[in-house]
Amino acid sequence: MILGPLPPAAGGVPRSLHVRLDDASVAALKIVRGDGLTDSEAVRTALQEAAARRRARSAIRDEVRRVAADENDRQEMRIVREQLAGLAPPLTD
Repeated sequence: MILGPLPPAAGGVPRSLHVRLDDASVAALKIVRGDGLTDSEAVRTALQEAAARRRARSAIRDEVRRVAADENDRQEMRIVREQLAGLAPPLTD
């Protein structure tokens, strides 16, 4: 598959890419093309969606690290856990 030029918003420099797809990738491309997209449009869409997911996961990881490093927040979470544990009904066997 040969992709056409990227739109100017994607960096301004047209670029083509030749890709050999395995069976799983062909099946995935069919799904993405299900909205009536061309191969090139489907691949660009999939790449943009994948990049957005990676950015979101990276932001979540950064937030987790920030919260984990915040000792005041961790202490507050411990207090809330203890309060909730006190409200829970006793376990029965």
